[in-house]
Amino acid sequence: MPIMVDMRLFLLCAVAAFGQDVAKLGWMAGSWTGTRGRASIEEHWTQPNGNAMLAVSKTVVGGKMVEFEVLRVVVKDGAIVYVAQPGGRPPTDFKLTSSTDNEAVFENPQHDFPKLIRYKRDGDNLTASIEGGGKKIDFEFKRSTP
Repeated sequence: MPIMVDMRLFLLCAVAAFGQDVAKLGWMAGSWTGTRGRASIEEHWTQPNGNAMLAVSKTVVGGKMVEFEVLRVVVKDGAIVYVAQPGGRPPTDFKLTSSTDNEAVFENPQHDFPKLIRYKRDGDNLTASIEGGGKKIDFEFKRSTP
């Protein structure tokens, strides 16, 4: 019986730890809009729930959608992972390598570009950056809904 109690406690702690990690990224949740040149960009993140967050991103130029992306933050093999699917292509994983109360860094050194994805929030402003190979692109967003 003591082994069973210990195993249950271990499983409860493991589930709580995973949920807590994803929940730490709850500051990314909400609807965000920004512009880059002539492009209008929106990104919509769900609240963390079930050890996951989901998002969609859409880029519009001249009234026409020119890009879209499906995103998620999930627990895989005990690690928090950002999964990107630009244009509906196969998923690419980026492992969470550091996080604070308002910043998260995800990395995949084997990927061509980007190798690093960073989200940083300052009040109602959110910056998403992609980096790799000496190149860095920032996407500046303002909160459009909570």
